[in-house]
Amino acid sequence: MTPQDDLVRYYRWLRQYGYNDSHSGNASIRLGDRFWVTPTGACADSLGPGDLVECTLDQLCPRGASLDAPLHQQVYRGNDRAQALLHSHGAYTVGVTLARDDFRPLDFEGWYYFKSVPVLDIGYDAYLAEAPGRVAETLSEHPILVVRGHGVYACAESLNLAYKWTCSLELSAKTFFIAQCARTDLSRPYFSAVR
Repeated sequence: MTPQDDLVRYYRWLRQYGYNDSHSGNASIRLGDRFWVTPTGACADSLGPGDLVECTLDQLCPRGASLDAPLHQQVYRGNDRAQALLHSHGAYTVGVTLARDDFRPLDFEGWYYFKSVPVLDIGYDAYLAEAPGRVAETLSEHPILVVRGHGVYACAESLNLAYKWTCSLELSAKTFFIAQCARTDLSRPYFSAVR
């Protein structure tokens, strides 16, 4: 399996397991001074490795690349460890972070991995201009972040690890939501220790 095959597989999993709808999100993998990114408007159900768009770290991304390709490019430029980037729209994560400056998982695994997940405010009308720099800067210090009302960006040394961060955050957000619905006392000693 080539790295491009692997990228398509993870992008399909984001759709298959409910982290994206059929045509949302994007994904990339870096190989040296180049990266491959999903095309704009890509359908995860039918995407193939030949549909990916090859980009360089120092030139404008070609036509047809995801609208987020410049964001991927800035993440890779500013973080030598970053080899993969996944962008998803997990409903629980997007929902529970609408009114928070950061997200602090209540469950042990989420707390163990993240402690706190930054939530960035980027106006929808300014997204394409502001997101690349702000997301890249934050991902140089955190493995994952949320853009309020929009979605999740996870970067890592591998697609597998970026996927793990994405899945772990969504499960933590789901657990948080269930705890709120169950009217769990979030002030109990364990919860207050991790907040």
